[in-house]
Amino acid sequence: MTSQNRLQVTTNLTELNQVLLWFEQLHQPTIPRKIWIQCQTALAEGFTNAVKHAHSNLPPDTIVEIEVTITPQQLEIYVWDSGPPFDLIQNLKSREQTFDPTASSGRGLQLIARIADQISYVRTDEQRNCLSMIKYYQAS
Repeated sequence: MTSQNRLQVTTNLTELNQVLLWFEQLHQPTIPRKIWIQCQTALAEGFTNAVKHAHSNLPPDTIVEIEVTITPQQLEIYVWDSGPPFDLIQNLKSREQTFDPTASSGRGLQLIARIADQISYVRTDEQRNCLSMIKYYQAS
């Protein structure tokens, strides 16, 4: 069975707690806990990047929209922002060459790329960006 849930929050890092509480309520026992924690981490990074980077010059009431779709084989997380678009693949390639595992920030996209089986960042017709993260799993 597929479930799809959406959440809208404002551009504020304090909303991360609400995002994570909402996400935890979606957990299904058939999803391995390790996979769930990885996806929770990817969601936290995706939301934080939207607030800190995409929305850095936008009003604090700008909406970040999140959608989670759960199927028996995969977990899909979508984070929509209203910031300027950027080339995710090029960004990941350039960061790959300067990766510093001891850095206190700047590793979110690399972490997401390592967690997700599929990742994309595209500009939508509504002039928003959608970070898509898909993680495959075998139900337990």
